[in-house]
Amino acid sequence: GAHGGGVLVLAIMTLVGLFLAIRGAEAIGSAGTSFLTEQAWEPNSGRFGIAAVLFGTVSIALVAIVVALPLAVGTATYISEYAPEALRPLLVGVVDLMAAIPSVVYGLWGMFWLEGQLLPVAKWISTYLGWIPIFAVPAFDRGNPLATPTVFTASAVLAGLVVSMMVAPIAASIMREVFAQAPVGEREGALALGSSKWGMIRSVVYPFGRGGMIGGTMLGLGRALGETIAVYLVISPIFVINWHLLGTGTNSISSLIALRYGEASQFELSGLMAAGLVLFAITMVVNFGAGIVIQRSRSGAAS
Repeated sequence: GAHGGGVLVLAIMTLVGLFLAIRGAEAIGSAGTSFLTEQAWEPNSGRFGIAAVLFGTVSIALVAIVVALPLAVGTATYISEYAPEALRPLLVGVVDLMAAIPSVVYGLWGMFWLEGQLLPVAKWISTYLGWIPIFAVPAFDRGNPLATPTVFTASAVLAGLVVSMMVAPIAASIMREVFAQAPVGEREGALALGSSKWGMIRSVVYPFGRGGMIGGTMLGLGRALGETIAVYLVISPIFVINWHLLGTGTNSISSLIALRYGEASQFELSGLMAAGLVLFAITMVVNFGAGIVIQRSRSGAAS
C-alpha cells in the first residue's frame, strides 16, 4: 500500500513537470538561455525572462528563513524542554493551528497592520545601517527628518516577514518532534555530571536534533519559495533586480503568474508555464533534500 502510494505521488509529480515543460517549451525555445538572465517581462515584444522575479523569490524566501529559524528553534525548544506538562498539548495545538491558517489571512495582516509597524524600523535600519548595500534605500533622503517613509512600503523584507510567520510553525513542528526523541539516558547523564538544563539542551538535544533543524528549515523554505497570495497582497511588483531589500518593489515567480495569468496571450501563457517549471524544479529539489535530511535524523534516532 505504502509502496503504491509512493509510486502514485512520483507519477503525479512527473506528470506535472511534463505538463509544465510541454506548455512552456514555446517560450523557452524562443528565449533560450536569456529566459534565466533577462529581467524585463515583455513577451509580446520578445524581451522576457525571470531573472528579476527569480531574485525576488529567493530574497523573500531567505528573509523568511532568517526570521523563522530562530523563532522555530525557540518555540520547539520551549515546548519540548521547558513547557509544563499540562500546557504542552495546548501549545502544540496552537503551533499546528498557525500552520493551518490560510495564507490570505497572513497577507491581509501584513498589508493592514505589519507594514505600518515596519516603516519606522525600516527607516531606522536604513538611516544607521545604510552603509550595508542591502539595507540602503537610495530613494530615501536621510538628511530630511520629514522625508516620507513610503519608499519603505511593499518591500522584500515585508513580504519575507509575512512568509516567515507561515514558515515558522511548519519548521517548529518538525524540530519539536526530533528534539523529543533525544535519548533520555544521554539527557540524564549530562544532568548527573552537573550540567545545567540549558547546558544539557546545547550538548545533547541540539546536536541530536541537527538533522531535524536543517530539514525543518528546508521544508519551510520550500513553502516560502512557492507562497503566492500572501506575497501578492503585500508587494509592489517590479521587473528589475532590487538589491535594496527594505525599498519598495520586489516580485516573485508565483506572484508573476497570479498577476499576469488572467490577461496573458497564448505566447505569454507559455512563458508563465516555463516560469512555473523553474519554480517547480527549485521547490522539488529543496523538498527532496529536506525529506532526506529528516529521514536520516529519524533513522539515527532509531539506532
